[in-house]
Amino acid sequence: MTASADIRSAASPTTVKTLTSPRGVEAWHVESDVVPLIAVAFTFEGGSAQDPEDRPGVAQMLARLLDEGAGPYNSDAFQERLAARAIELSFNAGNDAIGGSLKTLVKHADEAFELLRLALLEPRFDHDAIERVRAQTIAGLRYQQNDPGVMATRRFFEEAFPGHPYGRPTSGTVESVAAITRDDLAAMHRAILARGRVKIAVVGAIDAERLSVLLDKAFGDLPEARPLNPVEPVPLQNLGVRHVVDLDVPQSVIRFGTPGIPWRDPGFIPAYVLNHVLGGGAFTSRLFQEVREKRGLAYSVGTSLVSYRAAAMTWGYTATKNERVAEALDVISGEMMRLKEEGPSEQELQKAKDYLIGSYALGFDTSTKIAHTLVQIAFEGLGVDYIARRNDLVAAVTTADIAGAAERIFGDGRMLTVIAGRPTGL
Repeated sequence: MTASADIRSAASPTTVKTLTSPRGVEAWHVESDVVPLIAVAFTFEGGSAQDPEDRPGVAQMLARLLDEGAGPYNSDAFQERLAARAIELSFNAGNDAIGGSLKTLVKHADEAFELLRLALLEPRFDHDAIERVRAQTIAGLRYQQNDPGVMATRRFFEEAFPGHPYGRPTSGTVESVAAITRDDLAAMHRAILARGRVKIAVVGAIDAERLSVLLDKAFGDLPEARPLNPVEPVPLQNLGVRHVVDLDVPQSVIRFGTPGIPWRDPGFIPAYVLNHVLGGGAFTSRLFQEVREKRGLAYSVGTSLVSYRAAAMTWGYTATKNERVAEALDVISGEMMRLKEEGPSEQELQKAKDYLIGSYALGFDTSTKIAHTLVQIAFEGLGVDYIARRNDLVAAVTTADIAGAAERIFGDGRMLTVIAGRPTGL
C-alpha cells in the first residue's frame, strides 16, 4: 500500500489522500471518525455513449440490474441482505460513465464490500429481473411522452448532436428497450466494468490499511480494460435554429443552448463564474431578474454548464405562456449579448466570486457528498489537489477572463432552441 498527496489548505473543505492497494486498486481517501460510516463512490469510464446505435438504453438498464441479484442471491435475497445491515448500494448511468455508491456502518463493512463485489463481478441478469426492469422502464418512457419538459429535452439533444451517441436518448425508446437482450447487457457489463477504467473515492471511519483490503476484495478481481468504442468530439450543432414540438398545452417549455467550455479546459472556471452571473445564480442571476422579476415571463429560468467527454455546451431552461415565448427568447438572447459586449460590473463579478467561494464547502457536508465530488474530480483528471486549488482559481478570475469566456460561449449570438408547446408570434 502507498499513500501520497495529503492535501491541506485553508481554502479546502476536506483532506484527501491517495492510496494504492496491494493489488493495484487506486482510490482517493478521506479518513474521518466523526460518524461510524463509510461512503464509497466509484465511476467506470463508458456509459450510454457505448450503447448499440439501434438499441439505446442498454447502459441505463445495466445500471438498474446490477443490484437485482448477484452471485448466489436472486433479487429478493440480495436486497434482503442489504436491508438486514442497512447497507445502501445503488448504480447509475450517464453519457460517459456507469457509476455507483455504497454506504455502510463500519461494523458491516466486510459484508457491504462483499455485496459490492458480487454486484460488480457476478450480476445474475435473471430473466424475471430483466423483464421487471424492462417493464418499469417502458412504463416510464410512455408516461414521459406527455411531459413537455422531457419531450423538449429529448428533441434538443437530437438536434444538438444529430447522428452522434450524445444525440440518442440515454434511457432509450419504447422500441429499443423492448429489443434489449440479456446478451446486450452481458456484453456491456464486460466492456465497461473493468479495472483500468474505474475511479474510486472513499470517505469515513476507516484507515488506509483496512480500506486497502476491502478495495482489493471489491475491485481486485475486475478484468483488465479493453478499448471502448471511440466517441468522436462534436460541437453543438444547429445554432440559430428553433424547433417546435407540437403539444396542446397552455404553457410552452423551452430548452436553449450555446457552445460551452469543458471542465478540463483552463477556461472552465471563468465560464463557471460567467454562468453564475447569467443564469446559474438563482435569484441573483441576470436572467432571473430580467425574465421573472422585471417582466413576469416565467416562474423559473436558469442556465448551467454541461461537460461531456467529447462535447460541451451552456444549457438553459424556462417555461412561459405560448403567446410570450418570442418575448422571453428575445430577453434571454439580449442578456447574453449584453454580457458579451459589456461584461458584468466589477461589483457583480465580485459578488459572483464571493458566493461561489463561500458556498463551496456546503457541498462537503456529508460523507456521501464528499465521495461523489471527489470521484467526479478524479474522473475529469483534475488532480487530487483540485479542491484545495478551486477557490483560488475562482478568486483569480478577471474581467478579461470573463470576456474570453463570453466570446467562446455566446459567439455571434446564435443558439439552438427547442420549444414544446404551441408558441405564437415566433
